[in-house]
Amino acid sequence: MGIVVFVTNDGFILSSAPNFRDLGGHRAAGGGTVRHGMLYRSDALHTISEPDLPVYNGLGIRQLIDLRTEHERVNLPDITPEGAAYTAVSVQGPRAAGGNFSEALMDRERARAMFADGAAERFMFAVYRELVTDEIALTGYRDLVERAAKGPTALVFHCSAGKDRTGWGAALLLSLLGVDRTVVVADYLASNERQENTDKWMRMLSEHSGLTWEEVAPMARVRAEYLETAFTHVDEVYGSFDGYVSDGLGLSSATVESLRERMIS
Repeated sequence: MGIVVFVTNDGFILSSAPNFRDLGGHRAAGGGTVRHGMLYRSDALHTISEPDLPVYNGLGIRQLIDLRTEHERVNLPDITPEGAAYTAVSVQGPRAAGGNFSEALMDRERARAMFADGAAERFMFAVYRELVTDEIALTGYRDLVERAAKGPTALVFHCSAGKDRTGWGAALLLSLLGVDRTVVVADYLASNERQENTDKWMRMLSEHSGLTWEEVAPMARVRAEYLETAFTHVDEVYGSFDGYVSDGLGLSSATVESLRERMIS
C-alpha cells in the first residue's frame, strides 16, 4: 500500500493541475467542519506531470468524476489515480451554452458572433443558468452528490478549467453541507488565482478566433456575479435552494443526511 498524503486546501497540491484543491476545512452550520481529504475539486487531469504522480496517487482517491463533455473526454483523457474508479458524469450536452465552446473559438465567424463586443459575458451568465435547469445538468449534479454521499471516498470531480461546471458542483456540495454562502463564494473565487493552464489554452484559442484577449477574458475567469446568477435562478425556478435540491435534483433527505454524516466532523 502506498503512503497516504494529507493536505489542506491552502497552497498548491499539484503544480501541474493548479486548481486541484481540497474542499475540507470549511465551517459548517451547527459548528462542524468539512473533513479534509474527502472531496477534491480540480481542473483538467490529463495534465498531471511525472513529478506530481506520487502525491496524486498518494491522496487515497477512490472515485474520479469527469464532468466534461464527450468531446473533451475523448480528446484529452484523464490520468486516473491508482486505485480509483473513473466515471464520466456530463453536466452539459454538446448543444448547451457552454458545451464545447472551444470549437466555436476555432471558427472566426462563429467566434465573433458568439463572443465579441461583450457577448462573452452574456454567454457566461447563460451557462450558469443552464447549469441550474438543464436536464443533463440536473441528472449529472444529482449523480455527483449521490456518489459523494454513498460511494467510496476520497472523491475528485473536475472539468477543464475547474471553475464553472466544477465551481457550481463545489457550491452545491458546500451549500448542502451548511457552509455559509460568503465562504462558498470565496471558495469559488479562489479559482481565479489558479488558472495558469487555462490561460495558456484560452490565449491560444483567442489567437485562432481573431478576438482580443479582452473579449475572451470573461470566459477565462470566475466572477461573483456568475455564481450569484445561478443561485438567483435557483430561487426563480424552484422557489428556494431546498426546492432545487428536492424538486430539481431529486435528492432524497436520506442522501443529504448521508452526505453530511460522511463529510462533517
